[in-house]
Amino acid sequence: MYEKVLTKDINMPESRKLAYYEKVGGYRSWKKALKEMDPDAVIELVKASKLRGRGGAGFPTGVKWGFVPKSTDKPHYMLVNADESEPGTFKDRLLMAGMPHSTIEGAAIGSYAIRANTCYIYIRGEFVREARILEEAIAEAYAKGYLGKNIFGSGYDLDMYVHRGAGAYICGEETGLIESLEGKRGWPRTKPPFPAIEGVFRCPTIVNNVETLACVPYILERGAEWFAGIGPESGPGPKLYCLSGHVEKPGVYEDAMGLPLRKLIYEYGGGILNGKKLKAVIPGGSSVPVLTADEIDVDMDFDSLAKIGSMLGSAGCIVMDEDTDMVNTLLNIAHFYRHESCGQCTPCREGTTWAEKVLHKIKSGHGTMKDVDLLYEISGNIGTRTICPLGDAAAMPIESFVRKFRHEFEAYVTKEVEVA
Repeated sequence: MYEKVLTKDINMPESRKLAYYEKVGGYRSWKKALKEMDPDAVIELVKASKLRGRGGAGFPTGVKWGFVPKSTDKPHYMLVNADESEPGTFKDRLLMAGMPHSTIEGAAIGSYAIRANTCYIYIRGEFVREARILEEAIAEAYAKGYLGKNIFGSGYDLDMYVHRGAGAYICGEETGLIESLEGKRGWPRTKPPFPAIEGVFRCPTIVNNVETLACVPYILERGAEWFAGIGPESGPGPKLYCLSGHVEKPGVYEDAMGLPLRKLIYEYGGGILNGKKLKAVIPGGSSVPVLTADEIDVDMDFDSLAKIGSMLGSAGCIVMDEDTDMVNTLLNIAHFYRHESCGQCTPCREGTTWAEKVLHKIKSGHGTMKDVDLLYEISGNIGTRTICPLGDAAAMPIESFVRKFRHEFEAYVTKEVEVA
């Protein structure tokens, strides 16, 4: 039986306050890190836990921290990615609103591990309430001595700031976030150099997701073996799953990494809304390949979903019932990515626009079979020729929707579907 960790106390009346967070063990790990461990020991512990990033890429967190050079004449920076712009994803928002000090403590430990004295929490512009909650929590942490100068008499200094973005999807990509934080247009950078070597202000930088950092205090408190023993060996630990769409009980559910998708939908989510049949599921946010109703007997973890041609992504599970128009759904997704493309790369800028136009043509009843095939060609040319993953994010839904639900696209071409 899985015991909740990240959200155990999140709905308590005072859970966002420092006094409550301390009462349930908050900041003990921060004290342990500064008083009992050196930065390298923290990194090695996180490596041993096998924690992988919860923002979508799934890169090993400890390994990422280890890329930062130990000796340099430049300052180091920790950036918390609180942009959470992936449609279908709302777990980080819950953590920040319900237990902000867990993010602050995790970010502080990460800052210490990479020898950073400045941490920025880059938060999505629409999250006005959450930004205020974080600012209040940071003020509490400063007042109690958890942030600031000479923390716990250790000689270590750390300043933390909340930086509000302007609500661009692309700023969820780490180098786009860095550009935005520097006051520039959020255009992703080419890599290398990678942010760990040359990031914000051209200094060594680590960018970590909110949920990723919220796991860190528990690793220090309970040990790497405890964390590594939860879920699959290749990517273990507690996990937050977002469930939305045509389900009876949408929400954020915590369980071990590797929760069966069927269990998430039918047990936690209460099944399909109004007793209808399931048609399709997007398991990791709108940017990942869609699954059919016959493909939901799969575990929600990085490797299991990759084996069947999809991705865990941000674990933003979007459920669609039997009446869902897949052409219209893909058109909605394509419109989003066309709107959110930063325009820097020609294949993405032009490809997303072209794909939306072709889908509009099909949906309006003026499409041909060649247009259906053309969607494949467009998606193939977007996804492999761009600086950042937005090209892939736009291309993968197109390819998977057309491949798995081609008959619905053809029905619009043959006029079997009544065009509004």
